[in-house]
Amino acid sequence: MRSESTSYRGLLAIENIPLVLIAACMSRLGGRMFSLLIILHALSRFGSHEFAGWLSFAGMVPGLIVSPVLGALLDRVGAQRAIVMDLIVSSVLVATLVIVDVLGLASQSTLLLIGSIYSLTNPLGAAGIRTLLPRLVSAADLDRINAVDTAIYAVVDVLGPALAGALFSFLGGTATFAVVAVAYGIAASCVIPIQLAGGHSNCTGSIWRQAMDGLALVVKEPTLRGLAISYSLYQMTWGALVIVVPVIIGLHFQAPASDRLTGFLWAIVGLSGAVGALIVGRIRRTGRERIVMAIGMGVTAIACWPVAACIGSAGLVIGLVIAGMAAGPIDVGLLTLRQRRTEPSKFGRVLSVSMSLNLSGFPIGSAIAGMLVGVSASGVFLFAAATTFVAALLVRFIPPDQAPA
Repeated sequence: MRSESTSYRGLLAIENIPLVLIAACMSRLGGRMFSLLIILHALSRFGSHEFAGWLSFAGMVPGLIVSPVLGALLDRVGAQRAIVMDLIVSSVLVATLVIVDVLGLASQSTLLLIGSIYSLTNPLGAAGIRTLLPRLVSAADLDRINAVDTAIYAVVDVLGPALAGALFSFLGGTATFAVVAVAYGIAASCVIPIQLAGGHSNCTGSIWRQAMDGLALVVKEPTLRGLAISYSLYQMTWGALVIVVPVIIGLHFQAPASDRLTGFLWAIVGLSGAVGALIVGRIRRTGRERIVMAIGMGVTAIACWPVAACIGSAGLVIGLVIAGMAAGPIDVGLLTLRQRRTEPSKFGRVLSVSMSLNLSGFPIGSAIAGMLVGVSASGVFLFAAATTFVAALLVRFIPPDQAPA
């Protein structure tokens, strides 16, 4: 394993890194496309917003519920096998959706069933990638590989919905789902050749006990508990922004111009996050993750209020760009600190539970913003700023690194 810090180009020369990064890009692109496509397809086929909402729920919540068990399974079988399992299941399920649609058998119950099963293995791939990457690089390279990982997420957040919408418009739902199935297949073909020594544990105890052990570890361990609480609060901010930004734009522009402008703004946010992640990844900051996260969250709070709330349209754009730039360092700090303070043999169950807890803040923030936005849009920005400011304060309670004896 390499001990010196490596450049971004140098990372690509490390064995298996290019394959894992391609797999991460293709699998996340497929996931982002699928999450939008399934809604567009449901609306086009059945014309029911209520059903579309339940379909979105089915495509996410079951996987979050079983994430502790899947995390224990990930530790048992190893990250590489778990990722392949998720990718193959996802590819087969999406291909099945294509087949039933071609045969005219795609009912509401069929889509709900496919969406629910699809969500059940997602934590294996999501946590598996972030379990595998630290095993392939030295401790000195954690910041940089996490920066690349975060940048991929940010870019896919921009490209995925745009590509899904464009293909759906030109090719229709069936052909676009076929593209998603192929993307998952390509990702799986990249991970299958990877050979790692000691890829899985020999534990034969109760998987349920291991799952509860992972949940208890995240709850009891001060660093993991602190990250879960502070980052979920931070995600409430983004959940609120997703609701309030389209409302603000809709007050000044008519559809479809408002829709295009909203998409453009979120594209800028995603690209800003990628830039911020790559910049911070070049800075050696092991042991300073808490400070970087706290500063980033504080900057985000200011970007939400007063910048985005009180300086008109220009302030909204500037505030979102600043928040996007700050998101990169925050995410890289979270990933690196969590990896450094987690026992490698428990990466799977810890990351699976931790990632699910982190995501929980987003829908909560959206729900609260939905209730507040009808009263005061400025109040939503203030709420977003307050939650991320509290998150910044809570980061300071995460234990610092122990000084060497």
